[in-house]
Amino acid sequence: MSNLNPDELDILHAYESGELQPVPDLAEFGRLRAAARATAIKDKRVNIRLSSIDLLDLQAKALEQGMPYQTLIASVLHRYASGELADRAHAPQASPQPSSSITS
Repeated sequence: MSNLNPDELDILHAYESGELQPVPDLAEFGRLRAAARATAIKDKRVNIRLSSIDLLDLQAKALEQGMPYQTLIASVLHRYASGELADRAHAPQASPQPSSSITS
């Protein structure tokens, strides 16, 4: 089973140790199946131009995670589009702490 990625190994270990629980009912199973299908469907093609540096960085991160870089790019775009990733430019900023000054 050396061809399993880390996520698959985690699932296998959880299954073997009895940590996985069955889906409670058919309605929940149907909801989960529909969500999985909606996530997995890739019916559109997009061509984008990236800088060489960004592409190399993405390829390196994908290699670290054991996945094709195109899958990583699609995953990041999906997470952004679904609201899981926030745009830093529009994220609320922490208010700066007042500096304490000592006066003499």
